[in-house]
Amino acid sequence: MRNVPPAEVDHVDRAVLPIGTDYPPGHVLDWHVHRRAQFLYGATGVMVVDTAEGTWTVPPERAVLIPAATRHRVRMLGVSTRSLYIEPGAVPWWPGTCTVVDVPPLLRELLLAAVEFTPDYSLSGREGSIAATLLYEIAERAPLPFHVAIPASADLAEICRDYLAGPDAGVTNAAWAARTAMSERAFTRRFRAETGDSPAVWRSRARMLAAVPLLRTASVSEVGSRLGYTTPAAFTAAFTRVFGVPPSRFAASRQGHRPGPRR
Repeated sequence: MRNVPPAEVDHVDRAVLPIGTDYPPGHVLDWHVHRRAQFLYGATGVMVVDTAEGTWTVPPERAVLIPAATRHRVRMLGVSTRSLYIEPGAVPWWPGTCTVVDVPPLLRELLLAAVEFTPDYSLSGREGSIAATLLYEIAERAPLPFHVAIPASADLAEICRDYLAGPDAGVTNAAWAARTAMSERAFTRRFRAETGDSPAVWRSRARMLAAVPLLRTASVSEVGSRLGYTTPAAFTAAFTRVFGVPPSRFAASRQGHRPGPRR
């Protein structure tokens, strides 16, 4: 299925509904909910997924697992998606919060094949086997750390979302504490209780997440400088420490030569 609104086929008696959708650059799918669980893979580009609990950045060759009935928003940066909408009862092991995972070649090829199915595809033979194998392959994927938590408190959540919109290495704990009329020590304690990280660690990870979409159009050196790092080596070390891979994996030069979907 191509460019079909999920609501139009949600009633179809299939545990797995594959849909491929093309989006214009910068398109935002505003806050919405799916009854089914969703496996959202960007065949191209970068996606940023927001929920009330956090923000997940989905680089190329990765996907995000979205639990059923989770209110979320998706910003598409040059993205053509391959999604699976899955009956919750078919995936009792599905994570309770959004989770970014890698998409190895086998899973990618299965997704590309599946979006060619009709809504009422045959459950026997090749199509049914591909749908079943997709669930086995997704269940084997390990979580990747491409996210930051958003505090439950409205004032802290506003501070965090403002920072995600414009990360600034010069921001201090004292500046954030002043916005909440708290002492720096009390603010830090409260922030850590709601996110699991100190404000400084949270900001560092947020800058790394911001780097991923920037690397689509700028060099490692340019992105590192924009995010406040004095040298490309310092930025590369920080990025690798957080994500386990260097920023060059997502740099514009690499993405420009990455083959697109074959279907």
